[in-house]
Amino acid sequence: MSRLVVVSNRIAIPDGTKASAGGLAVGLLDALKTTGGLWFGWNGEISEISGEEEEEVSVSEYDGITYAALPLNQNDYDLYYCQFSNTVIWPAFHYRLDLVQFQREAWEGYCRVNTLLADRLKPLLQEDDILWIHDYHLLPFAAELRKQGINNRIGFFLHIPFPTPEIFNALPPHKALLEMMCDYDLLGFQTESDRVAFLDSLSQLTQLQNKGEKKHRAFGNTFMTEVYPIGIEPDSIKEMAEGALPPKMAAMKRELGDVQNIIACERLDYSKGLPERFLAYEALLEHYPQHRGKIRYSQIAPTSRGEVQAYQDIRHQLETEAGRINGKYGTLGWTPLYYLNQHFDRRLLMKIFRLTDVGLITPLRDGMNLVAKEYVAAQDPDDPGVLILSRFAGAANEMTSALIVNPYDRDEVAAALDRALSMPRTERISRYNDMMTVLRQHDISHWRESFLRDLNSLPQRSADHSTAHKVATFPKLA
Repeated sequence: MSRLVVVSNRIAIPDGTKASAGGLAVGLLDALKTTGGLWFGWNGEISEISGEEEEEVSVSEYDGITYAALPLNQNDYDLYYCQFSNTVIWPAFHYRLDLVQFQREAWEGYCRVNTLLADRLKPLLQEDDILWIHDYHLLPFAAELRKQGINNRIGFFLHIPFPTPEIFNALPPHKALLEMMCDYDLLGFQTESDRVAFLDSLSQLTQLQNKGEKKHRAFGNTFMTEVYPIGIEPDSIKEMAEGALPPKMAAMKRELGDVQNIIACERLDYSKGLPERFLAYEALLEHYPQHRGKIRYSQIAPTSRGEVQAYQDIRHQLETEAGRINGKYGTLGWTPLYYLNQHFDRRLLMKIFRLTDVGLITPLRDGMNLVAKEYVAAQDPDDPGVLILSRFAGAANEMTSALIVNPYDRDEVAAALDRALSMPRTERISRYNDMMTVLRQHDISHWRESFLRDLNSLPQRSADHSTAHKVATFPKLA
């Protein structure tokens, strides 16, 4: 069996503690253990090295897996990560062109770091390795490896949405990005609409030939595209959610009594639709006064990318809205909205999910949204809560028994909240069972195995594969 090499922007090197890893990490670790694989990427550290000095790759082995990681210098971190990845690709791919801040220097830094990472990975590769590259930070990575003569099978999975051509083609380096993405052998997307958007963008720029089912040729390369909706480990989530509550949580549950709980949890990000959600909750209190004093909405939103202005702005906006809503509807004995800008341990969070009556997951745009799946998996099968889910989350394609809403329509979300809070147990159980069937059929193992099976089925490029159209410098902008 070929060795699996996973490449991601950031890797977490085990330190021997038993901290619970996220579902994606667990899914990848299982595959790496099977093949004695290698996980390569940035270690999250900023080095003092600059200029012509080279970053040193640290290699360690833990539980049969090799971890290879390197730091970035401050300039590369700023340009590649803070600027191009998070103020160009992230907002554009989430349909927020108004937040894109393109600078040519940042684009060059993004390409330079992908070149650096490819340079440092190359000596670690074996001839028959299978490479699996993850997410938007590494769109040019295969192209950089191909320039260096690496002909191994290379697959890529995009965890976030891929925007329609009207959005994507507004990015100055859109043609260069598309051409570089065609150097992958397999491109995986969360939804069919993401896959089609990628192909539509390609077809507007160059001749796109179909070479069989979901196999294509463009820019001199043949590649496959497919949809792989990422899943979770339902049984692992269920195990975390069950069992005795920590003393403080048990006391809080007793205090709440018959108050119904609405929960939402995601990192603080403008793509998650949090201000719109706060306004929908306010509409619930306004139009359905029978719930006043009998419900509580808790929004958990730990800070992410706090150095980016757009994230600072949304944090301030949420704090203001939470204060206004509580001031308008709260009483001496009742606070309607709890906004918690802090991180919760994942195991504790699953127990919180199990205690709540409604999961309110309404992003404006999301690749998949695993929190929606985790919320369902954490429920008590005999008395489950109700999931309200945005139609613009990838998960809505699978979890059709959730209450599907348009997050831009606050009255529709308010009506869904009213329905969820009054839904009879028999209907809640029926919806829960429907969604659990989907979660078990398309779990994290199914996602991983189907992607790797397809990648392994593709022919490896020959050593004389033409690279005449490749250049060793940064791609020129159209």
